[in-house]
Amino acid sequence: MLDRAIAALKSNEHTALSQFNDQNNKQFHDRDLYVFCFNMSDGKVTSYSAPFLIGADVRTLTLVNDPIGQRAYDTVRNAPEGKIAILQYKMPKPGTIEPATKLSFETRIGNQGCGVTYYE
Repeated sequence: MLDRAIAALKSNEHTALSQFNDQNNKQFHDRDLYVFCFNMSDGKVTSYSAPFLIGADVRTLTLVNDPIGQRAYDTVRNAPEGKIAILQYKMPKPGTIEPATKLSFETRIGNQGCGVTYYE
């Protein structure tokens, strides 16, 4: 899914972000898998499965005491463009309260930091 997102971003960033935000687009949404993106210049979320987060500064997002948004931003900022970096964190699976390991595969294409996450 991340490979498709990278190709779409390289082809047309505006169209790609629109496709990523379309919950009915099965290329970029499959059950609990989806593409998320944020702008590298200001940290603003440009694509996410929860529309209310679009426009929020990713660097301010936290999970309990984990500054996950800042970690995601730094992971992509510090990696060479196009290199896929892996970020690990804990988050309960839908319908549960027990934290589970989640992996986020992230990369930077142009001015967008994007990724796809899944539970281990």
